[in-house]
Amino acid sequence: MKKVLTSILIATFMLMLPITAFASTLDEVRTIIDRNYVGEINGRLDDATSIKEMVDMLDKYSTYFTKEEYQAFVNSIEQTTVGIGVVIEKHEKGILIMDVISDGSAQNVGIEVGDIITAVNGQSLQLMTIEEAQSMITGKEGTSVTITILKTDGTIKTLSIIRKPFDIENVTSKLMYGNVGYIQLNSFSSNGVSEVKKAYEQLVSKGATSFILDLQNNGGGYVSTAEDIIGLFQGATNAYKLRVTEGVYTAPSTYQSVQFPSNTKVLVNRFSASASEMTAAALLDQNAATLYGEKTYGKGTMQTFYQLSDGSYLKLTVGEFYGPKNTVVNQTGIIPHIQTDSNPLYLAHFDSIVENIKGYKKLGNLTDVATTKQFSINFNKPVQLPTQTGTVELVKLGGGTVEFTPSLSEDKKHLYITPNAPLQPGEEYMLLIHPKIQDADGKIMKDGYYLKITVASNE
Repeated sequence: MKKVLTSILIATFMLMLPITAFASTLDEVRTIIDRNYVGEINGRLDDATSIKEMVDMLDKYSTYFTKEEYQAFVNSIEQTTVGIGVVIEKHEKGILIMDVISDGSAQNVGIEVGDIITAVNGQSLQLMTIEEAQSMITGKEGTSVTITILKTDGTIKTLSIIRKPFDIENVTSKLMYGNVGYIQLNSFSSNGVSEVKKAYEQLVSKGATSFILDLQNNGGGYVSTAEDIIGLFQGATNAYKLRVTEGVYTAPSTYQSVQFPSNTKVLVNRFSASASEMTAAALLDQNAATLYGEKTYGKGTMQTFYQLSDGSYLKLTVGEFYGPKNTVVNQTGIIPHIQTDSNPLYLAHFDSIVENIKGYKKLGNLTDVATTKQFSINFNKPVQLPTQTGTVELVKLGGGTVEFTPSLSEDKKHLYITPNAPLQPGEEYMLLIHPKIQDADGKIMKDGYYLKITVASNE
């Protein structure tokens, strides 16, 4: 799967090698492939009469770029471009929408994740490369492009969309309930590690004591950045093993002065690819973090850019990488320690909170509750209405506390928790009853309790 962003990227060395003189660009490309390509060649390079013919004999990640396409690719890794505001990847029917940029042109006309672009300006994308499709979708600011969309429900729509510049915020962060710091990395861009370190330090200054790093939907980026990110984790001294034409070697991670705590959790999904998988494999093999989510995509090859004498570029697969202890990535993917079909952030946050409330007792989960749910906590004797802040807390997992109004039944044996606003459909929450509640005689409850709540998606 080739994946770009109108934003995006794949794991790649941005390595420009000197090229000796050749009789033609065709001979130049043939020699580079002979010397450096790792993978099967489906045909005879000597029989090819064009660069396209040669590239078509290689794997799906090797391709040819014009100067303009190359610059667009670099911009995509750095999260800046002019287009409709989507993250795309190759699909057998055209181009799959992997992500939609907030307030971008695509979002404003109702394009959603999972939609497939089947044609641009009337031209089918089915047989086009991802680079060819990207060059048609992007363009000058203010110009329009007509795209045909196959919606997830099977309907087809044709839309005219105005191109506009957009930047993707590469790192976002927030402090969640329980002093859990959340950092999302969208791309392994050239400054990715400095942005993550900055977010880490800001969260620590706000009180963060544990962390969640989100690599969901992250399609990769620079290998050097992956080495840097892996170096943020305690015990992750090696980044990967790499098989190239010369043999196999182990690459060290780049040690960072900032180190995530050992209980850090990392989120991945089916769209976590390439450099994200390199990171996940390194953490898995060296027990440096706990992985949550879905099995990753399975792109375990590495590409290098070669600048050709005419100014164009050849992107070539030059190696296959594995985890430091030989975990296979390519065409296999990384299976996380804890697999979940729902948003792994909910479970990772829940587990992080539980780690910090040792001695509390877990109650049974509540599932498919109504958005207007009133919670009842039952006691075997009368209790006082809690007035101390934090005695009972309702937490939106992936966020903070939810305001509610407490009340007691007439016999004072039932404490009712009524959220001040409806709960969000499909979201998950956590109810914590701290050992602060007093009975009618002022005696404090001995044990703390907690439970997880899932709100119904449709009511």
